[in-house]
Amino acid sequence: MSQNQAAVDAPRDSLLRRRDVEKRVGLGRSAIYARMARGSFPKPVHDTDTETVWWLESEVDAWVRERVQASRKQAA
Repeated sequence: MSQNQAAVDAPRDSLLRRRDVEKRVGLGRSAIYARMARGSFPKPVHDTDTETVWWLESEVDAWVRERVQASRKQAA
């Protein structure tokens, strides 16, 4: 595997703000936090200095892929 391909395949660990997560997954704040409470959505990263929360882009992307796979298995 080339270095360029490895860079493309590497998980992205950018930080996403809640509004970006909402847009990406199509869920509102309440639905995201309810799923987090049930353990079915990635937990955020908390910055205790600024009281800011972020989600890892790679974890959100993995959650989306899992939903797609689950949906396609049910349809088959």
